[in-house]
Amino acid sequence: MNINDLPEDAGIIICGHGSRAKISEEEFSLLATGLRARVPSLKVEYGFLEYSAPNIHMALDRLVAQGVKKIYAVPGMLFAATHAQNDIPSVLTTYQQKHEGLEIEYGRELGLHDEMISAFQMRILNALGYEHAPEVGELYDTMLVVVGRGTSVTSANAEVAKLTRTVCENLGFGWAETVYSGVTYPSVGRGLEMALKLGYKKIVVAPYFLFGGRLIDRIMGYVDKVASENPEVTFARADYLRDQTHVINTFMERINETILGQSAQGGQLSLMEDFTQRLARGEVDVHHHHAEFQPEAEHDHSHSHDTHSHDTHSHDTHSHDHSHGHSHAPYKHIGHPNGPRTMINENICCCFMWQFPQHIIDEEKAVKIELPGTPACKKS
Repeated sequence: MNINDLPEDAGIIICGHGSRAKISEEEFSLLATGLRARVPSLKVEYGFLEYSAPNIHMALDRLVAQGVKKIYAVPGMLFAATHAQNDIPSVLTTYQQKHEGLEIEYGRELGLHDEMISAFQMRILNALGYEHAPEVGELYDTMLVVVGRGTSVTSANAEVAKLTRTVCENLGFGWAETVYSGVTYPSVGRGLEMALKLGYKKIVVAPYFLFGGRLIDRIMGYVDKVASENPEVTFARADYLRDQTHVINTFMERINETILGQSAQGGQLSLMEDFTQRLARGEVDVHHHHAEFQPEAEHDHSHSHDTHSHDTHSHDTHSHDHSHGHSHAPYKHIGHPNGPRTMINENICCCFMWQFPQHIIDEEKAVKIELPGTPACKKS
């Protein structure tokens, strides 16, 4: 059985993180639209951990309301970091426990599937004006800079670096570097400054992101700044992935793997079983307890997504106690000279600020001008 043969009582949910930016929310919905276009009879919904509506609980409710008894859930995420490994299966497990007779299977993240690599390469080639891969040697004078999300999970960061090398060799760039917009190093700004020292006069910057939003805007802001300071260098900016054909192909593959039970850990445990056992052993740190449905917080989300978004709260009221519900795992290299500290006084996630020793904050603020409009939670 595969996605084309699912019975009437089976459905699909795509689980995302969520974003304060509405464009990200809207573009995520295109994944479900793309799957419905491939399989018109498919019962498919999407939901988010935070910020956006519908949340995962609501999306599951919609499937159950359609008579679904077996749900195949897949993370709409590029790599297996904390959200995909722990937060999403936590919500799914809680929901399943509260609904007798419901069975939920959980699938793999998108990862470095060949189709994802193809999607990324097409974005890069299009940014350079190519419809097909160039002849060997045509891009030897060009440097590729891949921008990854950045996480406290080392293996996820390593996957981005692996992607960079794969694409560099596949397309034949003269050189390639990997930078990150999140918690690890090098940061986008510092990484671009270092990359320029290699002397390449043509650079293509390619964000390996599924959707738009504030992170993409921030990344391109760094590119614009560096480009304006180095007019002798030509910068090309690749688009992010969205619902590119190869991306939808990958979701089809991941869903089919889940249906066939091929997402098992080591060929034995399903991902849901693996999560349950890790949870029982005390190995799981779930950061998104707020993603669990709160009845008193229910609103009419069919009319306004803002009612479920953190955009309805002022960031100036956020403090380091994480009362806003969002957190990131501690990162041992938080003080790396080329890492997140380079973004202090800019738009670094306020949830990272608590990890910095005060002396690092003081050192950075002593040499960097604070950007206008920096919210209080990012100032101390």
